[in-house]
Amino acid sequence: QVQLVESGGGLVQPGGSLGLSCAASGIIFSIYAMGWYRQAPGKQRELVAVITSSSITNYADSVKGRFTISRDNAKNTVYLQMNSLKPEDTAVYYCNAHRGRGDYWGQGTQVTVSS
Repeated sequence: QVQLVESGGGLVQPGGSLGLSCAASGIIFSIYAMGWYRQAPGKQRELVAVITSSSITNYADSVKGRFTISRDNAKNTVYLQMNSLKPEDTAVYYCNAHRGRGDYWGQGTQVTVSS
């Protein structure tokens, strides 16, 4: 059974930082591309960042230079470090594991950026 468990969400002031983690089980983590997506109220889910099995990264234009995705294959964990947070970053953040027909999602963690 595949499980992706996110942690690290919460409330942060504009300009602040927050780190998210996603622990995976039930998959051969190292061969999966891992991604972070987010969904704000009334909006579609959007890609935030992705890291391939070869650790190549790609970011949404809206987060480039502020967010960093990384992975630790020894811990089966993917991370998202978020700096210089803005109110428009407020959303539920989801972890995703993808390889071929395999596509798995976590339950999501709320990130709220507000003063």
